[in-house]
Amino acid sequence: MTGKGCGEVELRTLRYFVAVLEAGSLSRASSLLYVAQPALTAQIKKLEQELGTQLFERSYAGVTPTAAGMQLYQDACKLLSDANAMQERLQRSPDGPEGSVTVAIPFLLSSLLMGPVLFRLKKAYPRIRVFVIDGLSLTVRKAMLDRRADIGILVDTAELADLDVRPFACEAMYVCGFDKEGEIAALTQAQAKNGVEPEVPFSKAAALPLVLQSRRFSIRSRVEETAADMGIDLNIEHEYDSARIIRSLYLAGAGFTFTPACALADGPKNDGHWMAARVMEPELLRRYFLALPRTQEPSSATLAVLEALVDETRSMIDAGRWKAEFLFKQKAPAKKFKKK
Repeated sequence: MTGKGCGEVELRTLRYFVAVLEAGSLSRASSLLYVAQPALTAQIKKLEQELGTQLFERSYAGVTPTAAGMQLYQDACKLLSDANAMQERLQRSPDGPEGSVTVAIPFLLSSLLMGPVLFRLKKAYPRIRVFVIDGLSLTVRKAMLDRRADIGILVDTAELADLDVRPFACEAMYVCGFDKEGEIAALTQAQAKNGVEPEVPFSKAAALPLVLQSRRFSIRSRVEETAADMGIDLNIEHEYDSARIIRSLYLAGAGFTFTPACALADGPKNDGHWMAARVMEPELLRRYFLALPRTQEPSSATLAVLEALVDETRSMIDAGRWKAEFLFKQKAPAKKFKKK
């Protein structure tokens, strides 16, 4: 890794940078690293000069990473992991697939899927290190285009330059929230009595008091496009970019939100007022596509992670833990890995 004509960036400096970011302040990182704070500060400033960009915003409360700082953090973690793995390989003989693999995945799906996947991989392949980039669908696309991820799950993107993209899964969208006034119940009581999954027309869902993220988010864009096609307005009560704030608002009873099936598990349990109804007329579908770089052969570690991702997704859908349709079809038999 090199700066802009300023020489090589040392692994030690990257370790310092990662420690500062994770600690949130130079003083805390200094204590953890047993390095004098002035020396640590000098190393961070030198790194910023070598890379030609600011990595932290400083304040009396500590430091927070800039956008460039967050990107460097993700890359540095993987680079340091690879360096550790290389050292381990030199010290002992290989035992099954090993190495680092980065998975880029939409954040709503990551909370459902990645826990079981990582747990499974840790038991089966302890020498594989998995890094996860979970963020907006645009973040996932950029990570794959920039070759910063080995595996990506794209939203509603069937093609992308130099990537092998295949259908993975499809799920429906729901409108959910606390139905204290009976606004959804009035529409779904008959369905509930017949044991049918509650459904609500899009026009009715759009008229509910809504808490939504901004237009740069894929779900909001899809809802906006559908409303425009139907010539109706959305009844937006609250609009924030933060998914945590949106969740806090609808859990507080401030309104309803549109959400994919993979996020339904985040709703309150055993609350008679909590409602989730499938959006129909038209039905809103969210399609996922599995993407890998087309120009390079996947490593054995990447194939092992891919296998776990595919198997856990299929199992979740088959067991009803994720209300979705499994679409992935492999072009060739999956390569199996067994610990020696």
